[in-house]
Amino acid sequence: ADMEHTVKSYRDLSAWQKARLLVKEVYLLTAAFPVGERFGLVSQMNRAAVSIPSNIAEGYGRATTQDYLHFLRIARGSAYELETQLVLAQDLGLCTEARGLRVQVMLQEEIRILQGLIAALERKIEKTGWLIDGPNRDILYSRRASQRNIL
Repeated sequence: ADMEHTVKSYRDLSAWQKARLLVKEVYLLTAAFPVGERFGLVSQMNRAAVSIPSNIAEGYGRATTQDYLHFLRIARGSAYELETQLVLAQDLGLCTEARGLRVQVMLQEEIRILQGLIAALERKIEKTGWLIDGPNRDILYSRRASQRNIL
C-alpha cells in the first residue's frame, strides 16, 4: 500500500500505534517497582515512554519534513533512553530480565520502525528536495506562490 494514501493522521502510523502500546507496558512494568522509586526510575521511564508517541504526533503535525524528522529523531532518542533505563532497572534489581523482556522486544520493534520512517523521509528529501510536507503542504505552497505573485 502506498503510504501517502493510507496515512491520513499520525494515528494511522504503526510507529505511533506501537508506541502507544509500549507506554501501557512500561506503566505496567514500573507500577511493580518499589514506592521509593516513584520519583526516580519510575518517573523517568514513564516520561521517556510517553515522549515516543507524543513526538511522533507532534512531528506529524508540523509543516515541514525537516521538522517531522527532528521530532522522529527525538522519539528515537527517547526509545534509546528508555532502553538504557530498562537495563539500569534490571541492574538495580527493580525488575527481572524476564519481566523486562516484553518491553525490550517492543522497544526494539519501535526503534526499527522509527529508523525506517526516518530513512524514508530522508530519502524523500534527497529525491524531491521538498522540505515542506505533511497535512499543511498544499496550503503552505499555495500561500508561498501567492506571496511571490504579489511581490
